[in-house]
Amino acid sequence: MTFVSMQHMPLTRAYLCQDCNCIGNCAEQCPACASHALIGLAGVLNRDAKDDTPHALAHMQPLAA
Repeated sequence: MTFVSMQHMPLTRAYLCQDCNCIGNCAEQCPACASHALIGLAGVLNRDAKDDTPHALAHMQPLAA
């Protein structure tokens, strides 16, 4: 992949299509399949480190050593 062919967009404008798994920057419909089943990625991926809580499984004892 060349530098010229790479694209970028702000995370606040990135949406994942739940039908075809494409990422676009339109909040109304997927640019690949025109689906309206979109999820905003900023709410999922843009987390603060202080809000990162440990997983419940991290405190479990290992099953095998």
